Amino acid sequence: MNPISVRALLVRGMLAGLIAGALALVVAYFLGESQVDAAIALEEAHSHDHGGGEELVSRTMQATGGLATGVLVFGVAVGGIAALVFCYALGRIGDFGPRATAALIAGAALLTVYVVPFLKYPANPPAVGNPDTIGKRTTLFFLMVALSVLLAVAAVIIGKRLAPRLGNWNASIAVVAGFVLLIGLAYAFLPSFDEVGKDFPATLLWEFRLSTLAVQATLWSTFGLVFGFLTERLLTPAARAAAPCTASAVG
Repeated sequence: MNPISVRALLVRGMLAGLIAGALALVVAYFLGESQVDAAIALEEAHSHDHGGGEELVSRTMQATGGLATGVLVFGVAVGGIAALVFCYALGRIGDFGPRATAALIAGAALLTVYVVPFLKYPANPPAVGNPDTIGKRTTLFFLMVALSVLLAVAAVIIGKRLAPRLGNWNASIAVVAGFVLLIGLAYAFLPSFDEVGKDFPATLLWEFRLSTLAVQATLWSTFGLVFGFLTERLLTPAARAAAPCTASAVG
């Protein structure tokens, strides 16, 4: 089996992340920014009596340059990380080719990095949330992300060990049930925050949260498709052997 270049995969992962980030940026701008503007207008209407501070960064810059920088940098960063995960996973998580492995990694990332934490600590637009708890809420969100990812990795490892005794199907059912159970316990025991004001429009909140989910879904689905295509071109005919990546190829 020919060793696969980790560097080549990393570059393709970052490129795929950049492309995915560009598409996610389009979704964020056209779907999310209108909800943000509406929430800001609502916040300003309620805080008008208290006086407003000078705006350090204009709203136009936030919605264009700031948004683009954040989404594109995030796309490149997670693309590189996902490429390294792909390099380890190829040939080790089952008899999957590069496209299927890329799709599985992208789907697992969307689920563990965003969907699972989102269900416990969903995104809030401006004017929602107590400024005094933002630090605690941020810490708990990232704790939920770390817990979700670690449990997912543990589920894969345990599933592979159970498969010879239980069979692939039964082992998969067992680890998925265990994952759901432990995540459910985390949901139950970690603190929750209900800081949505009674006068905040429920429709606006719902549309904002759906738009953030759409951005992440676009990012990860695009990454899976583009990265799968790029790695298929790189690894064929080595893909038939599904050779695991080796660090000796770096340099």
